[in-house]
Amino acid sequence: MIRPKTKRDINRIIPFGVIWLLSGWIFLIVELAATDSFNQLPTTAIQMDTQIFIMSSLAITCVGLFIGFIEIKYLENVFSNKTFIVKICSKFFIYTLIFFFVVLITFPIAASLEIKAGLFDPRVWDKYLDYFISITHLSTVLQLTASLMVSLFYSEISEYIGQGVLMKFFTGKYHSPIEEERIFMFLDMKSSTSIAEKLGHVEYFKLLKSYYADIAEPIIDFEGEIYQYVGDEIIVSWRLSSPKLNNRCIDCFFAMRDALLQKSNWYKATFGIVPTFKAGIHLGKVTAGEIGVIKKEILFTGDVLNATARIQGLCNSLNTDLLLSSDLAKILKPDNKQQFKILGEFNLRGKEESKELYTIG
Repeated sequence: MIRPKTKRDINRIIPFGVIWLLSGWIFLIVELAATDSFNQLPTTAIQMDTQIFIMSSLAITCVGLFIGFIEIKYLENVFSNKTFIVKICSKFFIYTLIFFFVVLITFPIAASLEIKAGLFDPRVWDKYLDYFISITHLSTVLQLTASLMVSLFYSEISEYIGQGVLMKFFTGKYHSPIEEERIFMFLDMKSSTSIAEKLGHVEYFKLLKSYYADIAEPIIDFEGEIYQYVGDEIIVSWRLSSPKLNNRCIDCFFAMRDALLQKSNWYKATFGIVPTFKAGIHLGKVTAGEIGVIKKEILFTGDVLNATARIQGLCNSLNTDLLLSSDLAKILKPDNKQQFKILGEFNLRGKEESKELYTIG
């Protein structure tokens, strides 16, 4: 079975291949429109036929996927703390070097297919040298540059608004409001106000950034969707699924707690404190859809959101870090290490009906 993190990486890499393939086809159509036919392409260009078209389409898609792999697995982390301009310029330089070697490899292969000669035939390399100093080469560089810039902007924008969110905008999944059954977790850092006063705003922001980064991995591992960051609070969501998969919200909570404990020494040395959190988890029906004019976002509305926030708000008074609604507890299948403990029925602020709440001991 593919791990959730691997699945997420694949879903982030595939758009690079699609962007590069579509860009390649667009530029090919533009060249055909400018020259009126394949036969009028410059002599330094590869004369297109079905075999070369298929090979070049596969090659450009593979280049896009390769760029996506390098971007997601390596460069994203290297430049994570750099400004947008520094990221783009640095990556552009690195990819330019990669492109040089890609063209050095792919052009001779295509030329050998065109003239039906061996790869080391002098005619192949004469054609390559003619191409290298031609307007065709400049055109290729511009095409690759455009494809690169589009894919890099896509990568940056998807990280800012969420890769899953961007794809939902593209597919129009929530263009019209739809109803869904979802599990929501409202997770809040404990004693955040006093921590901010102790550290100061700048250091507190650095703490918050590290805190979010450390709990992100478990959210990915247990396939949670980050709905919103609200100050020091995170709202994580899961679509209602099978009993085994519904347990992901509980497993995610404990995995996040363990992730912070594993870095406790680093937090103490860097900030003098180890952040902890409390969470309320509930389920219910929401209406989801695109909203906004100046700035669009995908919004969930429904009583479940207010109720989950109220449940989380009772953590301090009930002296627990985790509260579950009875609605959620009834559909979960805890393992032997997780025992549900009934705390009783409680009135939620602003709600007429009381809720039976559980914790896990």
